[in-house]
Amino acid sequence: MAVQVHTADAVTTLTLDTPHNRNALSTVLVDELTAGLVDAGRDNDIRAVVLAHTGNTFCAGADISEAGGSVESRTAQMLGLLRLILETPKPVIGKIDGHVRAGGMGLVGACDIVVAGPGSTFALTEARLGLAPSVISLTVLPRLDSRAASRYFLTGEKFGAHEAEVIGLISAAGPDPESLMKELIASISQASPQGLSESKWLTTASILAEFDRRGEELAAHSARLFASAEAREGMMAFLQKRPPSWAIPNTGKK
Repeated sequence: MAVQVHTADAVTTLTLDTPHNRNALSTVLVDELTAGLVDAGRDNDIRAVVLAHTGNTFCAGADISEAGGSVESRTAQMLGLLRLILETPKPVIGKIDGHVRAGGMGLVGACDIVVAGPGSTFALTEARLGLAPSVISLTVLPRLDSRAASRYFLTGEKFGAHEAEVIGLISAAGPDPESLMKELIASISQASPQGLSESKWLTTASILAEFDRRGEELAAHSARLFASAEAREGMMAFLQKRPPSWAIPNTGKK
């Protein structure tokens, strides 16, 4: 199993559980996460969904070592997963205490509420691989202030939980994300199912409208970039743990 499913006290917890590949978005993981979200969304007894992880990485993004399947099909799969998180008629809470990269940032952006612990780091590393955060921009950009978006989309810099809270990517940072999550669940449990569903619809409607307006365009943009020579070089360099051909050495001189 790539995703562990646990339901108790009207909460379904979906735990990404492939630490050997840093919980990368493999086809199996996406399929199992999709199934868990669909089941929780249909269960009238569930009030909230928690998206958690094992290991020291929440999600490293696409599984670029996975063979099989076209870029187009994988992009469409990711687009569908992000949309499903937004459309699930229950609050989806991200509970993070690990590293978040690339497509994992899309999951964070799609969650309704996100809490993060001191072990969390965040980065949009696509530009360093010859790519761009095409599809995940649909969920990440609405969460960030514009200056932060420009900085982190362009530099690929790593930042921590406190900065993520300041710029709007996550809801709260603290030393104990489990306690933060439980406080939120206690509040959510006082709301009616209809109240939760309709209130979530208000907060996600504009993001979903962008999926309708630009989803296919951004999916095509992503597929074009993945097929490029620069992206092939960037991903090969990543797998071989070497600088890509375009990297300018940092000599430390001014």
